[in-house]
Amino acid sequence: MATFYVIGTPIGNLEDITLRALRILGEVDLILCEDTRVTRKLLDRHNIKTKCESYHAHTTDSKMEKILDMIGGVGEDGAKDGAHVPKNIALVSDAGTPGISDPGSHLVGLIRARFADEIARGEIKIESVPGPSAVTAALSIAGIECSQFTFLGFLPHKKGRETLFKEITAMTSGAEKSATARPALFYESPHRIMKTLESLAGHLQPEQKIVIVRELTKIYEEVVRGTPAEVSVFFEKNAEKIRGEFVVIIEVVA
Repeated sequence: MATFYVIGTPIGNLEDITLRALRILGEVDLILCEDTRVTRKLLDRHNIKTKCESYHAHTTDSKMEKILDMIGGVGEDGAKDGAHVPKNIALVSDAGTPGISDPGSHLVGLIRARFADEIARGEIKIESVPGPSAVTAALSIAGIECSQFTFLGFLPHKKGRETLFKEITAMTSGAEKSATARPALFYESPHRIMKTLESLAGHLQPEQKIVIVRELTKIYEEVVRGTPAEVSVFFEKNAEKIRGEFVVIIEVVA
C-alpha cells in the first residue's frame, strides 16, 4: 500500500511543525516541495535526510506522470509487478498547508482520479498531516468576530481585480441588512500592498476597518488595524515594514 501525505510546514518559525510531520518526513521515500532549497533548511534543522524533488505550478506533465507512476508502483518501463514497489510520498509547500493557494490541490486531484479504485480498496491512501496556516493564524490574533469568513487567496494582479474589490465591499457591508455579511481575507505581497490599500480606501465605507497581519510567527510579527487610509499612512511612515507576506482582513461594517 502507498500513502501520499499532504503535510503542513512552518510559515516562519521552524519550530512550528508537529512531531507526526517530522516522523513522516523522515520515513517517506520522497518529499515533493515547491523549492528544494527552502524545504532543505527545514529538514536540516531536524536532521532529516529524505530525498527531495521539486513540484510547483510549472512542473511538466511528464514529471507529473512520473510521480503518479511512483505512487502506483509502475516502473520506468511501464511495468507494474513485484519488482516495482509503490512509493510513499510527502507533499509540502514552502510555507503552510499545501493546497491552499498553491498547486498542491491539482496533484491530489490527479491522484484521486487516477487511483479511484485503489483508494476505494484501501490500496492507496491520501492523508492530511495538519500544520500551520496563515489564514487561521492571522484570524486568531486579529481580534475580530470570525465565526464565519470568506477566504480569497491571492487576488488577481490585473484582470478582474477592481471587480473583486467591489465584491469584497458587498460581502462585508450591511451586517444588519444581510445575514450573509462576513469578514473577508486574502493574501498580498509587499509589491502590491500599498496599491491594494489605495483600492480598498476607494471602495470600502469611510469608517470600515481592516486588519493587516504581517511576518506571522517571525520575530517582527505585527498586527495593524484601522481604515485603509490610516493603515496606508502607517506604512508610508514605516516603509521598512513593507516586507514579507501580508494577510489582509476586511471587517464587517453595519
